[in-house]
Amino acid sequence: MNSRHACRVLVALLLLVAAGDRVRIDAQVDNAPLIVVETSQGSIAFVTFPDEAPLTVAHILDLVKRGFYDGQRVHRAIPGFVVQFGDPQSRDRDSQALWGRGAPASSGKPIGVAEITRRRPNLQGAVGIAHMGEPAKGDSQIYITLARRTDLDGQYAVFGQVVDGADVLDRLRVGDDIRRVYVRE
Repeated sequence: MNSRHACRVLVALLLLVAAGDRVRIDAQVDNAPLIVVETSQGSIAFVTFPDEAPLTVAHILDLVKRGFYDGQRVHRAIPGFVVQFGDPQSRDRDSQALWGRGAPASSGKPIGVAEITRRRPNLQGAVGIAHMGEPAKGDSQIYITLARRTDLDGQYAVFGQVVDGADVLDRLRVGDDIRRVYVRE
């Protein structure tokens, strides 16, 4: 294991210990894609779980590589709950009342399955796919939990875990810029 991968695993373990929960972190994290979200408040990095949510991870990676998230804004930020982004409407400040709502609030290509597993609970820093009541219709909206949220377990596909920039999450507010999102090789 090289030092970069060892660092990812160590950070993920420390976050999980700090959250007070026991979740299996294994070799899957070592080779998993790492996504970086550059915001106006700083950068966040999260490791993905392609072994448990392969279609979700592939969908999000495709959106990231196409620049889908670049230039969007945070459209939901609730202290102690979640930060959420992924609505292309959020590029237009004048349509803020519509952010996060309806069919235009997505890429238009739902994942088509709900890769929900109890193996990845909604710990602090969990990264999941938001949906409007039908998990298989989840698409581009990503949420990141700001605290352990047992009420979300079993309802949303958790496909990643924050491994860097957790302090940035608490600073994010509605309207903050998502400057760039990319896969760190």
